[in-house]
Amino acid sequence: MGFSVDHLAVRVEGKDILHDVTFVVERGSVHALMGPNGSGKTTLASALMGHPRYTITDGSIAVDGKDVTHAKPDERAKAGIFLSFQYPVEIPGVSVQNFLRTAWRSLHGGKLDHAVFSARLKGAMEELHIELAFAKRPINEGFSGGEKKRMEMLQLAVLQPKYAILDETDSGLDVDAMKVVAASIERARHDGVGILLITHYPRMLEYVVPTVVHVLVDGRLTQSGGKELAYDIERVGYREITP
Repeated sequence: MGFSVDHLAVRVEGKDILHDVTFVVERGSVHALMGPNGSGKTTLASALMGHPRYTITDGSIAVDGKDVTHAKPDERAKAGIFLSFQYPVEIPGVSVQNFLRTAWRSLHGGKLDHAVFSARLKGAMEELHIELAFAKRPINEGFSGGEKKRMEMLQLAVLQPKYAILDETDSGLDVDAMKVVAASIERARHDGVGILLITHYPRMLEYVVPTVVHVLVDGRLTQSGGKELAYDIERVGYREITP
């Protein structure tokens, strides 16, 4: 059934930003969403996760057939939606491992075997080339931009959602870091996570092969296609390739 967005319209502070947005992200697929600055990409990510600043004026959002259009963010998370922020925030006083342990219990319920959790966390950190000492550090406090983005991917790997919205996870990354993050996304896809990958850069799609590419311009999905659409965008720009 997938992560379904059906004729969605969104308003922010009295201004209509998104119009009639429709797509379905299936488990194990990658939908790349591209568009110029100000096109509404981050608005879409925030609205899908239930940010109270964003008002849904039409359409619906569903997770595997369950309507979450007006659900609270924690209810959406429990339904299986994960959001990786474009600008991850610092959380002083809360260590990475304690945050992830608490989040896991909240999302999945029941008791968590500490040995199993520790092994999962350690394995994910090693795959992302994150030093194990970071597990005891406050979340994102003093982290570089690249380290913050890897921490977002660490959360994705440990929390194991059904669907992940990745809002410009590749921004600010050098080539080596981008390859590490891309490998993490591919592992999530292989494990059955459906991915909505919001990106400016066709380079990211050299490492994460999209199932489909969508173009968002002025709050509307103007075109969808395969990976080659991303290269057309890089060659001629957004407005030249829109029908």
